Parts: sequence; structure tokens; C-alpha cells
Amino acid sequence: MEMQIKENRGQKIEYGTSGIVTPMGDVYSYGILLMETFTRKKPTDDLFVGELTMKKWVSESFSQAVLSIVDANLMAREEEDFSEKGSCVSMIMEVALNCTEDSPDQRINMRGVIGRLTKIRHRFKGL
Repeated sequence: MEMQIKENRGQKIEYGTSGIVTPMGDVYSYGILLMETFTRKKPTDDLFVGELTMKKWVSESFSQAVLSIVDANLMAREEEDFSEKGSCVSMIMEVALNCTEDSPDQRINMRGVIGRLTKIRHRFKGL
């Protein structure tokens, strides 16, 4: 199936050219939802102008300091097990990035997402 990608304020939005919603389009949306949840930002936030999109912002921060973009209400440096919790959040953001690969063929599928998030949840609950 051919996919069409449109942009809304720099954020890519996928549509099937035949008007059919695909599972891989849903995976992309889920990845954006994860980013929104953990950063407390929306793809339409004023921060994202020009070439800077939410996905690019998360991706660039991921390699350097992903915790610097995470909503401060979710974690405090003084918390017990901050490093381990930060590791869990980093893994979640990695899942989000895997969901938002440009090519639908390169994205993780929802079974993979569930498997990874389940492992992260078990790790988090063990803290």
C-alpha cells in the first residue's frame, strides 16, 4: 500500500492514499503519544519551528541527555533509584523513536512495542 506523508507544523502525519488507516501509521502515532506523555510537549508546541520537530528533538536529546527533556514532574534527581528510573525512561523513549521511523517498513510492530514496554515495566516495578 502506498503511503502519503503530510506535514503539520513540521510534524509528519501519515495517510494511506486509499484512505485506509494502517497499523504502521498507528504505530507512528503511538510513538508520538509516548513522546508527548514523557516530555509534556505537543508536536504543535511553539518550541518546534522550522526543521525542529518533536521527533528530531527527542532523537537529538536521546544520544546526549534524554533526561533533560523529560517532564520534571515525573522524576526528581533526589529520588531513590533515580539512575535506574532514568534508564527505564530512556528505554521508553527509544521505543518511541523506533515507532516513529520514517519508513513504515523499519518501524517496530505493536507486538514488539508491547514486549519491550512489558520488560521495562517489570524492571521498573523491581526498583
